[in-house]
Amino acid sequence: MTITTSTILLPQMKFHAYHGVMPQERLVGAQFIVSVEATVHFTKAILTDQLDGTISYADIHQVVKEEMSFPSALLEHVAGRIVQRLFKDFPTIEFLKVEVMKQNPPMGADIPAAGVRIEAKRD
Repeated sequence: MTITTSTILLPQMKFHAYHGVMPQERLVGAQFIVSVEATVHFTKAILTDQLDGTISYADIHQVVKEEMSFPSALLEHVAGRIVQRLFKDFPTIEFLKVEVMKQNPPMGADIPAAGVRIEAKRD
């Protein structure tokens, strides 16, 4: 067997956080949905059934939770912080896709969410 890609998926993690340009957004907060896809070679975990051959998705969730707790004006900044931190904390991550969505954004449009996505590879 040849594994061409192996990815850890954490789709649609939900957080109440205080990101936004408007003062009211920073005061009352909003609901956010964050999704992470982390490309990691975890062949060792496949073969050994040992956690040291992969990255715990609980550890990835903890990083996202911590970064979501620091208020920012822009979702671009939040997503960028998450990407930078994941690359820093987990050196075996080769590629990341991080999406941060604000539910019911206060912009006068009838849409369920608005947000950003970053796709980045390790330098």
